Amino acid sequence: MEPTTTAPRTVLWLSAHPESRSLNGVLRRAGSAHLRAQGHQVLDSDLYAMGWDPVLRPADGGHGPAAEDRFRVSDDTRAAHREGRQPGDVAAEQEKLLAADALVVQFPLWWYGLPAILKGWFDRVLVSGFAFGTDPASGQRLRFEQGPFAGKCALAALTLGDRPAAIGPRGKSGELTEMLFGLLHGTFAYTGMSVLPPWALPSADRIEDARESMAGLNRRLDGLFTEAPIPYRPQFTGQYTPSWELADHVRPGETGLSIHISDAPQGAR
Repeated sequence: MEPTTTAPRTVLWLSAHPESRSLNGVLRRAGSAHLRAQGHQVLDSDLYAMGWDPVLRPADGGHGPAAEDRFRVSDDTRAAHREGRQPGDVAAEQEKLLAADALVVQFPLWWYGLPAILKGWFDRVLVSGFAFGTDPASGQRLRFEQGPFAGKCALAALTLGDRPAAIGPRGKSGELTEMLFGLLHGTFAYTGMSVLPPWALPSADRIEDARESMAGLNRRLDGLFTEAPIPYRPQFTGQYTPSWELADHVRPGETGLSIHISDAPQGAR
């Protein structure tokens, strides 16, 4: 893949690993430096280094410690966002995401999911009224192709202990994009982002020389703004029923996560 020739952009690099001297730490620094060398601006959210609090609390909805009202998570966090009453750490991360043209989410896969501190970033930052919801003026549903982050792209970059074949089409751990369906489709695509195929480094605990791994990640970063995204189906073009089920005329009789990927070929962006 040739390096991108696009104009300089802004990238939010969101990472979660407790040890800065780890392989993940090396990849984060190398990847960020590679993007900066291309002229891009990189906003860094190293959650462990920041001491990020992953726990969604009543304060996120504007409730004080003595509040007697019930904490209505979606309603209260949406109101706090719209009224400028969110905690400062949450508002700061939202500003970073708004400023970014691309989001790189880098993490070690733990128990086939995100580290808790990273999951908590999504819980606290991507609240209703900011990352999804309904436009109060037009009534338009803000999700998938109508999501508020349309125009941004997202790349998941992860390390894992499984061997390469284990995350392949017949692998014991499940095919990679299906394993990460909740993040790729349920978070990135849901909020409107274009979702790039994830970059994964298997057998990461057996790697002694990180140079090849760094080069592999950098090659994917070169295509951050040109690579074709996963063609997840849009929601509001007649392919789904009002109950969010794939319509009968689309891949009739088939089931599974792959049916939510379009059959139409997609070119580079």
